[in-house]
Amino acid sequence: MLSMEEVSKSYPHRGQAVKALGGATIHIPAGDFVSIVGPSGSGKSTLLLMLGGMLSPTAGRVLLKSESIYDLQSAGRARLRRENIGFVFQTFNLVPYLTAQENVQVPMFLAGMEGEAQAERSAALLERVGLGDRLDHKPAELSVGQQQRVALARMLANDPAVILADEPTGNLDPETASQVIGFFEEFNQEGRTIVMVTHDPRAAARARRTLRLVEGRIVDESHGNNALHIA
Repeated sequence: MLSMEEVSKSYPHRGQAVKALGGATIHIPAGDFVSIVGPSGSGKSTLLLMLGGMLSPTAGRVLLKSESIYDLQSAGRARLRRENIGFVFQTFNLVPYLTAQENVQVPMFLAGMEGEAQAERSAALLERVGLGDRLDHKPAELSVGQQQRVALARMLANDPAVILADEPTGNLDPETASQVIGFFEEFNQEGRTIVMVTHDPRAAARARRTLRLVEGRIVDESHGNNALHIA
């Protein structure tokens, strides 16, 4: 489903090349749920962005469904992301002047979905995350946890096969964080592949397996029924 082959990423800094990720080879099969942990600056978000087709590697290949993401032109990468990947971020990235329903409709609008279908699907998705009575509320009128649930509904808008989540519980209290991870567990049980960066050990423990990064290198993994292969 999602793979990296000897992927490295370096950034120039004051005339020096700083390595953010070094020689990562991983395979994440369809239907897996992987948490990525490690200290700040270890390369977790860099890895996630490269898996999502948003940050090109310095070396190596990233593949989604056997298609090499960074061998595509920018329009091709955008298509691949739009058709296959849903993103969830710690900061939610909601449009402040749009209602909850309008925020969820944004990806559908960009995909060319007809207006009435947008309204029906967005309402159903918000109902699913417990916000059926908040369709007309703008982000500032919602709690932090409710804003994250709007972001979850928006992420589901185009029915992605892959969910990439960067610190999805980072701004949430423990009870709300647990609810959000519960939604991820539901999405995974439906067959979606999930890769989640997190500092929260309780969230990480609820994934099927955990991948640990230190200084840009994969140093450890947990083991489960569906192997995550690391070279």
